[in-house]
Order: sequence, then C-alpha cells, then structure tokens
Amino acid sequence: MFLALWPAPDERAQLVHYQQQWTWPRESSPITADRLHLTLHFLGTVARERVAELAARLQVPTTVCELCLTRAEIWPRGLAVLRTSEPPAALIELHVRLAEALRALDLSVETRRFRPHVTLARRAAGASPPAEPPRLHWRIGSYCLVESVPGAGGGYHVVRHYG
Repeated sequence: MFLALWPAPDERAQLVHYQQQWTWPRESSPITADRLHLTLHFLGTVARERVAELAARLQVPTTVCELCLTRAEIWPRGLAVLRTSEPPAALIELHVRLAEALRALDLSVETRRFRPHVTLARRAAGASPPAEPPRLHWRIGSYCLVESVPGAGGGYHVVRHYG
C-alpha cells in the first residue's frame, strides 16, 4: 500500500502526452496511464484487517496548491522521472502530516529526503526526453490511499480518496 497524489483526468492526459514524446529504448517499460501517480509515502504490505483502520486514520488537513513538474531526469537504475524544481510548501507540509499520522499508527516512515516525482518509465537508461522542457501543472488538493494488486491482472486500487 502507499499514499499518493492521484492525477485528475486533465493532469493524467498531460502526463501521458509528455511521456509519449520521449524516445524510449526497446528494453524500457513506460508506466501505463492508469498507474501514473506521485508517491507521498510507501507503506509496504499491510495486514488486511488493518486497512479499514488505516483508511479512517490517515485523513490529515490539506492545503490546495499547484505542483509544477519542470524537470525530466533519468535516475540511477534507469528510472525516468518528472519532478519539480521547487516543491510547494503545502506539499511538503502534507508529506510531514502524513508521516506523523503513519507514526501514530506504528508504521515506519521513509528516512530519505522526500523528492516528489512521477515515474514515467523503468529500465529507461539511454532514453531521450523531448527537446522542450516539461511544463506540467498539477492542482493538488487531495491524496489517496492506494493498494497495489498483485498478479497478472493486477494494478492499483484506490482504497480511499481524501480531500
């Protein structure tokens, strides 16, 4: 399970359009449109009997803001990402509040610095972004608790939408 920003249809369309402008190596694995998101916190495996409790207790105040995704990068291990140069203060505050809520539920919280990004593809070493720098604007005012569904027919299932 994880907590994420889930793009509205317009934002998703912008992300997909930008993703399609890249030149991907044959071995790359672009993320499908229905899986594009920005992870706030990764929770890992959660016991089924705890899901309802988590869903009820992960509501935190959010402030509407705009996230500007302006940097395309290839990270180590061939991860192609789209990120912001300057995360809005409201997004950082949301991340902090959710971390506090997770700790109150005795769940571990990632210790690495929060680097908000959308993963566009995996195994993308050698990919070429479009010549024009990205300028995607995403209105943030909500987040989701998401379950990763294993198996061949798997995907992501939004358990609860907040905001």
